[in-house]
Amino acid sequence: MQNKSEGILYVVSTPIGNLEDITLRALRILKEVDLIAAEDTRRTRQLLTHYGIHKPLISYHEHNQKMRESTLLEKLREGKQVALVTDAGTPGISDPGVPLIRKAAQEGILLVPIPGPSAAIAALSISGLPTESFLFYGFLPAKASARKKFLEALKKRSETLIFYESPRRLGALLKEILEILGNRQIVVAREITKVFEEIFRGTIVDVLEKIGGEEVKGEITVILAGNTQKENIDSPSIREALQDYVLNSGASMKEAIERVAEDLGVAKREVYQESLKLKDKDPEGRK
Repeated sequence: MQNKSEGILYVVSTPIGNLEDITLRALRILKEVDLIAAEDTRRTRQLLTHYGIHKPLISYHEHNQKMRESTLLEKLREGKQVALVTDAGTPGISDPGVPLIRKAAQEGILLVPIPGPSAAIAALSISGLPTESFLFYGFLPAKASARKKFLEALKKRSETLIFYESPRRLGALLKEILEILGNRQIVVAREITKVFEEIFRGTIVDVLEKIGGEEVKGEITVILAGNTQKENIDSPSIREALQDYVLNSGASMKEAIERVAEDLGVAKREVYQESLKLKDKDPEGRK
């Protein structure tokens, strides 16, 4: 429940590279707030100066967030309007901000999102890979052993997968994905929206060849195809499912075939063949 305070915490997305990508609303909010909490005040000041905005800045990053939260929450309780920004993109998405946002929400302080650029969504939009279902993981573990264990857990995920990665670890990550998940389709976006933007696409082997042995520089977003191989369903499982529909649900064999094919994700023809085996065992069975 919101309190009577008029304080507002604006979560403001800022450009991930090209300064023209900031929204008109974001510019207005940055001009109107009482205070801007920034991951790096030097980076944010460059953005503000570019647009002729002069507002008080306070640093808020992973190393001082606990100390700064009490100060910022007090300002909000006093009715101040505060804008939270990071170096680039949306606060809280693989960037500082979540603890402050959570505590402000718990206190009933009004939270207002000012949407804008996101490297993950920008890269996904031009990937050509399925977008109806995707998983964003941010940065994977830095240690190779932990990263490999993480990738092992993703083997069966059918969703498109999105990662951020350090340039110096990109080559190692691609080789690990190839080894653990197979030679899937992949898109690697480098320095997206910036002057030296570059997109590598193809299979993992293709992209490794394009990159070569040189270290790719800049900020990296990886879009990886999910697992498209359907798990093999054995014949006994199909026959068991058919029997369940016919004997327990009262469905006709035709209805059972359609339902089992849909439930198990197998071809109707395959289910039909198994239904014939059931009839052979029980010639008087339902049709």
